[in-house]
Amino acid sequence: VLSKERERMSLNLRIIQNLLVVACFLMPLNSAGQDSVPEQRLLTVDDYAKFKSVGTPVFSEDGLWLAYTVETGDYEQNQSLTRIWMQPAQGGAPIALTAAAVSSWSPVFSKDGKKLYFLSARGEEKTQLWSLNLVAGGEAQRVTELERGVDQLNFSSDQGKLLLVLKDQDTSEPLVEGSNPWVIDRLDFKKDAAGTYLDRLRTHIYIYDLASKELTQITSGDFDDSDPAWSPDDSQVAFTSFRNPGDSYNSDIWLVDAKAGATPRRLTANPGADSSPLWHPDGEWLLFTSARGDIEPNYAVNHLARLNIDELEHQWFSLDLDRNAWSPEFSADGKYVYFRLEDSGEEHVARLGWSAPSFERVLDGKRVVSSFAPGADDQLAAVFSTSMKPGELHVLKNGEPSAITGVNTALVDQLNLGETKEIQFKAPDGWDIGGFVTLPPDYREGKRYPAILKIHGGPVGQYDVGFSFDSQLLAANGYVVIKTNPRGSSGYGQDFTLGLYQGWGEKDYQDVLAGVDRAIELGYADPDRLGMGGYSYGGILTNYLLGKTDRFKAAVSGAGSGHYLASYGHDIYRLWYETELGLPWENRELWESLSPFNHIHKATTPTMFYGGNKDWNVPIQGSEQLYQVMKRVGVETVLVVYPDEHHGGWSYANEKDSWLRRLAWYDRFLKD
Repeated sequence: VLSKERERMSLNLRIIQNLLVVACFLMPLNSAGQDSVPEQRLLTVDDYAKFKSVGTPVFSEDGLWLAYTVETGDYEQNQSLTRIWMQPAQGGAPIALTAAAVSSWSPVFSKDGKKLYFLSARGEEKTQLWSLNLVAGGEAQRVTELERGVDQLNFSSDQGKLLLVLKDQDTSEPLVEGSNPWVIDRLDFKKDAAGTYLDRLRTHIYIYDLASKELTQITSGDFDDSDPAWSPDDSQVAFTSFRNPGDSYNSDIWLVDAKAGATPRRLTANPGADSSPLWHPDGEWLLFTSARGDIEPNYAVNHLARLNIDELEHQWFSLDLDRNAWSPEFSADGKYVYFRLEDSGEEHVARLGWSAPSFERVLDGKRVVSSFAPGADDQLAAVFSTSMKPGELHVLKNGEPSAITGVNTALVDQLNLGETKEIQFKAPDGWDIGGFVTLPPDYREGKRYPAILKIHGGPVGQYDVGFSFDSQLLAANGYVVIKTNPRGSSGYGQDFTLGLYQGWGEKDYQDVLAGVDRAIELGYADPDRLGMGGYSYGGILTNYLLGKTDRFKAAVSGAGSGHYLASYGHDIYRLWYETELGLPWENRELWESLSPFNHIHKATTPTMFYGGNKDWNVPIQGSEQLYQVMKRVGVETVLVVYPDEHHGGWSYANEKDSWLRRLAWYDRFLKD
């Protein structure tokens, strides 16, 4: 034992010595905390690309080191680059492990702590597996050269094999030279940002042997497989599969031997969606995410469930919490399950006892956790943000989080940010609703400010206490920002989410208006200078409000729907429409009553519509329809369409352009 301990200490000393040599040539990542305090200024649109994003942390096997990624935007090159960093888990100088000029991600320590594996796509190549020698140093070495690339780092227990999810290769030949049409025979045939219509090329699971370079396919068929997970002894692979594609949201957990030609068997019988299997260290149980089959799928709370692979009894694990549970991870000894818990405008790290019933919020409070990693002996590393601070990596010390990165500190110290306050109020029918108000940085009590109602997407989602560039930018431009979580939002329980069922617009528009009334009652908002806006479902509810109220002097609607019947078969929500609204030729009255198109002719609010011309999630067609009606009846309106943009992931230039146009639109109608 003493010999192994001395070997471990010697190894860590060599790693430190090697990395300190590198550190001499690098600017420390935590460059905040200088002697002089910078003069503060207001946030601007140009700051959008300056914020950095810290990725999921990873502990070394001995728990002494943390590896993580930092994503940095490059406005001039219209791209972001991701770099891997490493530092002592208890804090210390961060060391850059990969080059700044190329993106590298998904760090994984080798079992002996001597190497770091990661993914990178360099030049025109596909993403491949690379390794870096932490002891000897030197350049990273490419480990794989797979034609279809490596999609994820999913090692076997000895790190000698990888589980991959790869799409079938297209071996078809054109019927006529020079003609290559999309031939569609699937029920659901669109996916935003996929690049083409969906075909019969499916994703399946493969095993790649790093030593022999042999690639073995272990699943097949006319369906998609995903989320593969090795059993602790590497003999089996659990995975997620939709075996009834197009007919329901019911995915299941399957199990297959880790070899070619084996027949998979289905483990779950729950009529709801089961996915993302995770093996307990004993190799007898699987933990997975699960939704109740008796709840309309798009409104179902995401729970954790488990089953014994021999007994196959579905056991709900987090059902009593009545909150979304995300990203489960076992403690090293298997005694606890750690997970992200969404709750009333916050996201925490919680844990449940595996054998003995227990529940604990390990990291709670007014924060939003985006990722975390449990280590040995109750170690916990987590990336979280607050309303005034973007996400940074923290470690838990004596139950309290301590920041070990400060990638955004220097920028935030320059900024005069607005305070965010939580508000509570009642809807006209008595429902309790929550939300947030962000005040201008120069806010003075007793003065009323022009205010903008922001509406979140989803509709099953929530505004939270995390850092919001959108809110801070509007506040920096002199606006009170009102953000509400109306019925249908997540984070408040299953019944609250279901409150919007079959009532898009009708059941929640009064909730958001009640939030505006509360901001006026508190003395923040000027009732004569109100604006509103949102994106995706936020745009849809904005469109609905346009035909229901004349309280607003300006509106901005991004990627919103117009006539739902015209969207059927054109966007990606065919199944959602059918499960909630029924078939359009059988339940036409409900389809028509909820469509913003049938109310928009009554609108009086000057409105800017915008979106991407390649958006198949909520196509620009809906904005075009509503723009056409408002233009026809004489209401001031404008339509802005961004070429080659999908529902998200816009270029920096187009993102900046849309912000400048939105701010100018609000300023024109809400300011003197």
